[in-house]
Amino acid sequence: MCAVRSLPLALTARLAPVVVLAAAGWALSSGPLAAPVAAEKKSAAPDGGASPSAPATAAASRTYEDSPAPCDGVTKKTVTSLVPGAKTAGKEIPSTDESLRRTCSWNALKGFDYRWLDISYEIKKSDESALAAYKQRTTEKSGGGRVPGVGDEAYSVVNLATADKQQTREGMVIVRASNALVVVTYNGSDFETKKAPGSDEINKGAIKAAKEGMAALEAAQ
Repeated sequence: MCAVRSLPLALTARLAPVVVLAAAGWALSSGPLAAPVAAEKKSAAPDGGASPSAPATAAASRTYEDSPAPCDGVTKKTVTSLVPGAKTAGKEIPSTDESLRRTCSWNALKGFDYRWLDISYEIKKSDESALAAYKQRTTEKSGGGRVPGVGDEAYSVVNLATADKQQTREGMVIVRASNALVVVTYNGSDFETKKAPGSDEINKGAIKAAKEGMAALEAAQ
């Protein structure tokens, strides 16, 4: 039976290129990102002495208003290094609201080595909303560790999965910066040996892409 059927239906988009590349049925293991979480507006009290007619509340200020173009979030040099054979332009995944979330992906098979990289920007309505989403994601992806020096806080985790005796190792880095999240997924496998790349290779690659993605977010404001 094809391995794709044993995985959640939510992974269909990510599995599609793998099914084409590996007719034996090998599939990727992780899912896409969760939907943005809505957040209430902050209340801001007027300064002392303000007239009774002054507004009682104001919309919360946001450090990041919009996502940068996601396919510019990782440099061409890094794409070439992490995903040999991929088109450096990347492919942006359609979004229902680009002001809230934008994603770009790269994938390629070179010889028997397959690699997938994607980066997603999520712009929340407040710092509190971004923090809540960050805590939820890092709790769901247990077993990882903090990544110092990236955004306000960052977390990295690497997992190994096996389907039809084919190993896949996937790394994910989640970065929170004020009201924004930058999420990178990087995975790979060798169709000849059926082994996965080492944890260190996948983890370092994901962190490198996340650092570049965070720099692109800051530069775009």
